[in-house]
Amino acid sequence: MSPRLRGLTQEQLAERIDINPKYLSSVERGEENPTLDLFLRLAEGLQVELPALFQYAQEGASRERLRQHVERLIADLSEEELRRVVRVLEALIL
Repeated sequence: MSPRLRGLTQEQLAERIDINPKYLSSVERGEENPTLDLFLRLAEGLQVELPALFQYAQEGASRERLRQHVERLIADLSEEELRRVVRVLEALIL
């Protein structure tokens, strides 16, 4: 979800969630791998539920493409980060 949909500039959102605006821009362009903590902060800053952050270009993607996307997202996570991802997925699914 774009910050503009919430009436915020990137800079305003970055300030709201206490991160560097350049880092937020890099995340949005796919140049940085955001952490689960950042996703949680973004959801809070945008005042949306966490799943809303992921309802965008993946609409209509095949099951295999979605699976590959998830694998890329979690490829370099630490054990603790993977545990957090599992907890979030369980909360969303179960």
